[in-house]
Amino acid sequence: MKLNTKNKAILFLITSAFFFALMNAFVRLSGDLPTFQKMFFRNAIAAVIACIILFKNKISIFPHSKKNLPFLVLRTLLGLTGVFCNFYAVDHLLLSDASILNKMSPFFVIIFSFFILKEKPSVAQVLIVVGAFVGALFVIKPSFQNAHLIPALIGFLGGACAGAAYACVRKLTLSGEHSAYVVFFFSLVSTLIVLPLTIIYFKPMSLYQLLMLLLAGLSAAGGQFMITLAYKNAPSKEISVYDFSQIIFSAALGFIVFSQVPDILSVVGYVVIVLMAVLSFLYSNKLLWFKNR
Repeated sequence: MKLNTKNKAILFLITSAFFFALMNAFVRLSGDLPTFQKMFFRNAIAAVIACIILFKNKISIFPHSKKNLPFLVLRTLLGLTGVFCNFYAVDHLLLSDASILNKMSPFFVIIFSFFILKEKPSVAQVLIVVGAFVGALFVIKPSFQNAHLIPALIGFLGGACAGAAYACVRKLTLSGEHSAYVVFFFSLVSTLIVLPLTIIYFKPMSLYQLLMLLLAGLSAAGGQFMITLAYKNAPSKEISVYDFSQIIFSAALGFIVFSQVPDILSVVGYVVIVLMAVLSFLYSNKLLWFKNR
């Protein structure tokens, strides 16, 4: 069966969610290392892979248009800030709190897409995304009463920055930038920014820790490429809900790798999220059906 453009985008986004779930698992397995050190490996490996793809496909290392440079820089700064905030929140908050704050990103994608791309979501799509958010609450069961204010605000900022960065990704790809170049620019510039801090706070690693960070970097590269392709092929308002599939992948990896068994509330959350994803798929395809009449 041949997939249409939007269904391809959905598949790309779900694949991206899987890669990012893998990345989080490998980062957790790497142990107690400085945040900047983890960020360096995450971005450096993606930069190398993106560079290889550029040369292989004879893609220029310069922007497609000078007009895209501000959005490339903005996407990089927002993405790097989002990664730092997420890692910081994970290190200083309950994991459930950090996760719910990071999962605010799909909502910010819709908000910033309205301002950056003039993509206005329908009422039904907004309700579906809200439903997915309710399902996420069942899964991660946040308990903010024990969270410190500053780390919580930083985690919230991370979700906002990630959502804004993804909106910039779609703006760039629609403006002619190759998806591999968007990943290359973000990864290379982020690596150069983080490098001095990595050197200053560097902590010696065991061979096992090095392997985990290398795998985390490879997973991050896969996630970045897939999410870039996703937002290239479809508006964020129609596919961002599928980003919540990362919660399901994370729960599965938690069970397999860390022997974590989800409780009944988590199971309810899985059902709600999948239901919202199915409703979103059916609603969007119904719109396409009407347009083709």
